[in-house]
Amino acid sequence: MTQQFGATSTTEDVLRDVSLAGKRVLVTGVSAGLGVETARALAAHGATVVGAVRNLAKAEHATAQVRTDAEKGGGSLELLELDLADLASVRAATDRLNAAGKPFDLVIANAGVMATPFGHTKDGFETQFGTNHLGHFVLVNRIAGLLRTGSRLVNLSSAGHRFSDVDLADPNFEHTPYDPWIAYGRSKTANILFAVAFDARHKAQGIRATAVHPGAIMTELVRYLPEGALEAMEAQINAQAAAAGKPPFEFKTVPQGAATSVWAGVVAAADAVGGHYCEDCHVAPVIPNDAPKGLLDEGVRAYAVDLAHAEALWAKSEEMVGERFAS
Repeated sequence: MTQQFGATSTTEDVLRDVSLAGKRVLVTGVSAGLGVETARALAAHGATVVGAVRNLAKAEHATAQVRTDAEKGGGSLELLELDLADLASVRAATDRLNAAGKPFDLVIANAGVMATPFGHTKDGFETQFGTNHLGHFVLVNRIAGLLRTGSRLVNLSSAGHRFSDVDLADPNFEHTPYDPWIAYGRSKTANILFAVAFDARHKAQGIRATAVHPGAIMTELVRYLPEGALEAMEAQINAQAAAAGKPPFEFKTVPQGAATSVWAGVVAAADAVGGHYCEDCHVAPVIPNDAPKGLLDEGVRAYAVDLAHAEALWAKSEEMVGERFAS
């Protein structure tokens, strides 16, 4: 990693002079925001991108620029119907991929929801944990046999993992009062722990996994927030910034937000990012679990990168989805 990138780097910055010709990539959530830009950047540099989406019609409209840039750059985009909140849909999609038998060099588990009202997936799991973690857990594990030696898994997490560790005793809030941000934090911690466990299980075969925080970006992810909530959060962040002598907070652009996913997937050294959590195009430091929970903090909580904890989540996830996956 001779080239240094940071918080303001874009997808085009990190992929400058990079050819992805011959590479095949699966990206979930290619119908809006980061997923569209991630797919566009990869296809524009020659990759064959499979975009997994819940709504094919919406994705067809949203990816017009992806197809234009792919044609110019020698890449391509195909769409795959996949609803992460419905394991029957996930399994049907993986059956199609496995039947086709075409290997992948990179999987970017990008799709997700944030701070949703209390609800359940079609399989009865709390919406955020079921969609953000369990859907991807089944998807990735069922196509693990398609991952080439040298391939990578990139799980999109968030600084929101600091809101909460996973609760293996009550993952569906059956005994705990529901809080949308606690639920979001649990799911984002799960995304990191899944990457940690997947990396440990597959690195001997030359397959690595990492988790990334894209940063704060205005995308459809905020659609469930009540009116004024985003403004109140921004004011709180700016108050903390002023107290710390830091400049005011600024949202990232979508190309800046997608940069860390692309950097971790195809630019950074595999051994540098494997089993770690990345932000702003670098590997983040591990911070103590009892550190203050400031909204401007950087780094990953220790509980989210603990391998024994990751293995416990893996076992619980297998129990919940009713399927075991080879170690």
